[in-house]
Amino acid sequence: MKLTLVIGASENTERYSNRAVKQLKKHNVPVAAIGLKAGEIEDIKIQTGFPIIENVDTVTLYVGPQNQPQYYDYILSLKPKRVIFNPGTENPEFEEKIKKVGIEIEEACTLVMLSTGVY
Repeated sequence: MKLTLVIGASENTERYSNRAVKQLKKHNVPVAAIGLKAGEIEDIKIQTGFPIIENVDTVTLYVGPQNQPQYYDYILSLKPKRVIFNPGTENPEFEEKIKKVGIEIEEACTLVMLSTGVY
């Protein structure tokens, strides 16, 4: 399986990003995580900033549109095959930039996709 990068990861177990990291791991999807604060979700380290991560297949966003601009160039530089905009993260401006470079966009819930087998 191909690597998924969760952007907006949090150690807070109430957050959907936390649940997503756990569910990706449970479904045997390799996962990396970036958040505002360093930490850990189970044994997955939450990195901060813009770390170099190789072979990212999917980026799943848990960052609202108002906080996404700082990630635009970073995400594009990773050259993922797709970017998932989870509910509340939809961003027409960024989606347009992603489409222009040929990256697939999904406005969907990572947790639902995993639970229904369409991830």
